[in-house]
Amino acid sequence: MCRGSPDPLVTVAGVSQWRGRARSVMTPAIRMGLSIAIATGVYGISFGALATVAGLDVWQTCALSALMFTGGSQFAFIGVVGGGGTGAAAWAAATLLGVRNGVYGMQLKALLRPRKPLIPAYAHLTIDESAATASAQADPAERRRGFWAAGLGVFVCWNVFTLVGALAGNALGDPRRWGLDGAAVAAFLGLLWPRLKGRDAIAGAVVAAFVTIVAIPLLPPGIPVLVAAAVTAGVWWWRRRRRQGEAAA
Repeated sequence: MCRGSPDPLVTVAGVSQWRGRARSVMTPAIRMGLSIAIATGVYGISFGALATVAGLDVWQTCALSALMFTGGSQFAFIGVVGGGGTGAAAWAAATLLGVRNGVYGMQLKALLRPRKPLIPAYAHLTIDESAATASAQADPAERRRGFWAAGLGVFVCWNVFTLVGALAGNALGDPRRWGLDGAAVAAFLGLLWPRLKGRDAIAGAVVAAFVTIVAIPLLPPGIPVLVAAAVTAGVWWWRRRRRQGEAAA
């Protein structure tokens, strides 16, 4: 063997040690979180393009993704803005859809027990994907790893691809030339459709759609969706009370 050439046994041992360290770092929770982050983040291209089509500029679109950071609420916001609604109506519609993140936050606080200085970061990264990844783990340490991997991963990918989509959408010009003036609503419907499972969910969607259609000619843009949300919540509460009464009887 020539002087200076690596010993094959040493090289194999080094590679094995490196692979072992990589496996110890890339735990199942981290791998799950990162795979979810990539798949979710790519969809940010759609949001970026549709937001600029709805009238936001590139930097407003990027700021919305960075600060609001919850896909359903963001699509609701640009759907109202694109339809001519006021900023207040768009904010209210986005807030209604963001309430679920508050529920996730209460669950994750009990599950992960974050330290007080980290609570703001936990709150900002609490989304469907990070909550699901953390909840799927049995080990407490893996829950925290899964939360951070999914939360930070989605945040980085979502914002990068939002910028890409915003630049592409900005280059399209007038959305009506391409038939994209209703695209934000279609994209939001695509997010909603997989959640329509069971009679209650379908009944709620039908009631909300009917109320919205009736209210559109009568109310300013953005307000019909709020009225539909209020009516749907009232129907849901009534059905729940009725079931409780039947169970008690």
